[in-house]
Amino acid sequence: MTKVADEKVLVLDFGSQYAQLIARRVRQQKVYCEIVRHDISAARIREIAPKGVILSGGPASVYERGAPQCDTEIFRLGIPVLGICYGMQLACDALGGHVQSAPAREYGRAHCRVIDANNELFAGLPAKFEVWMSHGDQISQIAADFLSLAATETCPFAAVKHAVLPLYGLQFHPEVTHTPRGQDILGNFLIKVCRCRGTWELGDFARETIAAIRARVGDDRVICGLSGGVDSAVTAALISQAVGDQLSCILVDNGLLRKAEEEAVIREFTNHFKADLHVVHAEEKFLEALAGVVEPQEKRKRIGHAFIECFSDEAAKIENAKFLAQGTLYPDVIESGGTPDGPAATIKLHHNVGGLPEDLAFELIEPLRDLFKDEVRALGLQLGLPEDVVWRHPFPGPGLAVRCLGEVAKIRLDTLRDADAIVIEEIKKAGLYRKTAQVFAVLLPVQSVGVMGDARTYADVVAVRAIATEDFMTADWCHLPYDLLARISTRIINEVQGVNRVVYDISSKPPATIEWE
Repeated sequence: MTKVADEKVLVLDFGSQYAQLIARRVRQQKVYCEIVRHDISAARIREIAPKGVILSGGPASVYERGAPQCDTEIFRLGIPVLGICYGMQLACDALGGHVQSAPAREYGRAHCRVIDANNELFAGLPAKFEVWMSHGDQISQIAADFLSLAATETCPFAAVKHAVLPLYGLQFHPEVTHTPRGQDILGNFLIKVCRCRGTWELGDFARETIAAIRARVGDDRVICGLSGGVDSAVTAALISQAVGDQLSCILVDNGLLRKAEEEAVIREFTNHFKADLHVVHAEEKFLEALAGVVEPQEKRKRIGHAFIECFSDEAAKIENAKFLAQGTLYPDVIESGGTPDGPAATIKLHHNVGGLPEDLAFELIEPLRDLFKDEVRALGLQLGLPEDVVWRHPFPGPGLAVRCLGEVAKIRLDTLRDADAIVIEEIKKAGLYRKTAQVFAVLLPVQSVGVMGDARTYADVVAVRAIATEDFMTADWCHLPYDLLARISTRIINEVQGVNRVVYDISSKPPATIEWE
């Protein structure tokens, strides 16, 4: 992997839903950041030599048996540390403070009052500002060598600092947008406390990555899978700029693509790449592998295995192919437990990072492995990809199989494809495609009673999902205009055979996920 930055900050993940968001917020300050295991050793951190360490929040209580802990020698490395919520409680507890269940729990917005206005962490901030709290525990007593920096009405230690060690703590969450001055606080920690210069640029990343790929590949050929999504498109663009016509691309039409997806990919590929394109038609193989399977993770496994088989068979026909390029992103790696220092828990399987055979005949190239989705989009624009490719809504690796709840069969996929196409068409007509982060249809494994043309029907139910988000780690459902929802519903029921009911998903993430499976 290319050297991506000369200064780095580590986020120790204690199971927070916001750990990835913290890393993104740090990168938005032009400081490179990685997420690592909460139990990473102080010796390993010393070896990595980060400019700073951030301890994430988490759902546990520090006083519970089995609660995740960290190597307390981290606090004595001389590297600045910022604890957030659970991370703050953990640090204070380890160094002589006391944590207990709060008499008045805080969930939501709170008004924070700065006690020490001269502290670097709150430089440039007003004496009072709004923060986002999400905790049932809080620090009831700090050790003698800690200083209180800020408080809320019910939390006397909303921010603290160690008198000697470069250790800070925040009970609130600066990484969420509900803390309006959160980026200023993180920026103060990075620039004023950690002495980061904020010089990390995607342009540097692209140049270094292209040069590293060129040097590694030499005269050999690289194979890249195209899916129609921005990740594979940006991967292909990077590889193309690195090795030119030594790139061969493979599109596996697994029967799980959106309506007219294959034609769109071929058209875009022809317009923007000069490389060898192979299209594999494998719908029958995938449907056979998915027959009778309803469990989401099992669907992902079988799709991943079938994809590798199809891809490998086609790749074997390409002469002098030594490397396989994948559009794996940093969240994929984290959620799949795919890094030695990264979090161990697997949230879900990703076809890019799970299911590869041990005897893989190619060396992997994953040029986007260290990037988040928004960074990939920015990189795609830098590489000259058109906006309609760069801003295409995300599409899951397993395709429509995870939006076709229950049994995956061709007739059900065709129903879903037609409904989904109507949803996207109407969203675009309304001028809302770029204003929404992801919009799609879901075919439910239930049927409902309806009346169509004086006849009683018992037909399928389609759910429509539209979300707004900056980071895909948290998301709110979109308040689409009623007349738009009405048009979508009317068109689906009238034009898609076998559907008599349309519902709208109004759940946010968390507690729901963006995809239904």
